[in-house]
Amino acid sequence: MEIKDLMIKDAMIMDLQATDKKGAIDEMVQKMYDAGRISDIETYKQGILAREAQTSTGLGDGIAMPHAKNAAVKEATVLFAKSNKGVDYEALDGQPTYLFFMIAAPEGANDTHLQALAALSRLLIDPDFVGKLKTAQTPEEVQGLFQTAEQQKEAEETAEQQEAAPSSSDRKFVVAVTACPTGIAHTYMAEDALKKKAKEMGVDIKVETNGSEGIKNRLTAEDIARADGVIVAADKKVEMDRFDGKELVNRPVSDGIRKTEELINLAISGKAPVFHGDGKDTDAAESNADASVGQRIYKDLMNGVSHMLPFVIGGGIAIALSFMVDQFLGVPQDQLANLGNYNQAASWFNQIGQAAFGFMLPVLAGFIASSIGDRPGLVVGFAAGALANAGGAGFLGALIGGFLAGYVIVFLRKLFKKLPKSLEGIKTILFYPVFGLLITGFLMLLVNVPMKAINDALNGFLTSMSGSNAALLGALLAGMMAADLGGPINKAAYVFGTATLATTVATGGSVVMASVMAGGMVPPLAIFVATRLFKNKFSKTDQDAGLTNIVMGLSFVTEGAIPFAAADPVRAIPSFIIGSALTGGLVGAFGIKLLAPHGGIFVVFLLSHPILYLVFIAIGAVISGVIYGALRKSSEAVEA
Repeated sequence: MEIKDLMIKDAMIMDLQATDKKGAIDEMVQKMYDAGRISDIETYKQGILAREAQTSTGLGDGIAMPHAKNAAVKEATVLFAKSNKGVDYEALDGQPTYLFFMIAAPEGANDTHLQALAALSRLLIDPDFVGKLKTAQTPEEVQGLFQTAEQQKEAEETAEQQEAAPSSSDRKFVVAVTACPTGIAHTYMAEDALKKKAKEMGVDIKVETNGSEGIKNRLTAEDIARADGVIVAADKKVEMDRFDGKELVNRPVSDGIRKTEELINLAISGKAPVFHGDGKDTDAAESNADASVGQRIYKDLMNGVSHMLPFVIGGGIAIALSFMVDQFLGVPQDQLANLGNYNQAASWFNQIGQAAFGFMLPVLAGFIASSIGDRPGLVVGFAAGALANAGGAGFLGALIGGFLAGYVIVFLRKLFKKLPKSLEGIKTILFYPVFGLLITGFLMLLVNVPMKAINDALNGFLTSMSGSNAALLGALLAGMMAADLGGPINKAAYVFGTATLATTVATGGSVVMASVMAGGMVPPLAIFVATRLFKNKFSKTDQDAGLTNIVMGLSFVTEGAIPFAAADPVRAIPSFIIGSALTGGLVGAFGIKLLAPHGGIFVVFLLSHPILYLVFIAIGAVISGVIYGALRKSSEAVEA
């Protein structure tokens, strides 16, 4: 089967109308259904979205290859779509996407189908071919370009095989493995890109692909032994222990497509980290052998935070509801200290919330530790978090405890590495938990002393905060919420806010949390304001997106503003920061307190001054929206 057999004219869109990722996916999936190539829109679309959740299939250089392999696909198909305006597809290079190849593979796709899809991926490495596709006007022209390109590719491969000669002993030799979760597109694009760049650099290379058709061109022990370096460009599990002792560059599969020269240079430089296997087939997508210290710390921290937040949000809102119930039922003046526990109904909510809240710090520390030390780190990390909680060290103590626990397990693994194989089975169930708990426990007794002092001082500062101090802190944290709209800076501000909530529930809530939530609500609402007041500067699609942003903003979903910020960061981000910082500063200055860690307008009655709070958010949204709309150039608008 050839590519032209998969790329039928009925499944082509020569003028894609969508301008954002969601719209593009919806339009292409609908076309796939209309062409009779899939039986169920939702099932196939879920497969596409699941792949996008792992990493964007917007490869950069104006190309995207969304793909899915599931039961909804009736016949293997490649849908070709071309956008004349460009789509904000969250591509890896941050640039608009113009060419789309939506791949649909049946669950039982045979080797013929998969080989054709792999061939498609390899053709898209050629910039001249891509340039011709961008100017194609008809489905027939697109098919003709692929037919010609396939013939040329076959001729080139035949010529290469005929000219192949034994490698010179003075040439560097690299082995590589490429793999992506579905094994259809990125796997083979990375293979071809690495081979092409290696040839240009005068480096010999052998690339093993871990694709849907299985492992092809498998590396032998001899290949690995004589290699000067190893490249693993993979987003899924591959066999890693075979590279023990070799200098290894471990990157996402997208780097194998876009950063080939960098990877090859590092592999042959003699400066790549030496990989040490542990006999457990390490997951390449998670090992990050050559990740920077900062990247590893951030990954470990986010693993803890992402698991902690559901406990904070669920528990925090349950506790907040207990205060609401007591306020509604009434509490005598002399019993206000028991607010949230006075009436039986309120007490139920409080108990549930406190139970969830009680796991907050152990879960944070436990999952930081498990990110570093795998499963043995989980129990030690949980204990470290519990000790931090009991010792008054709070959030900061649990954070340090999680990292301590993780690296204690790393230390123990090295310490016990040379134990007899007969004891291998009890290391995980006996040695790691026992010695890990004891070492980490005694370290936490030392850590808790300074951390408790810092935690008490911080809580004291936050409790006494008022006027200009509260305004400055509120402005800073709210501005951070708008700086990257769900990225590391935003997450740092939000986590800080939730950490203050635990110690302020008894006093009516946290001013810091109120500022953080207000700052996060402003950017989406600002988009709504801008698209209403400056309609001539926004396309019809953008105006529709502006309407959805009012819902996202009121629900405290800051990410609703991301498509606009990605398309125009220079004007959008500063505009958002100004409005959010102003709102956060006003909330802090007036000492508005919030009892809940999330919820937006749906938890407005858990605020000390709900009407004033909403007014401040509206002020920030209008100011941000007006600034963004005024800065945006009319030439950027696309007529509906």
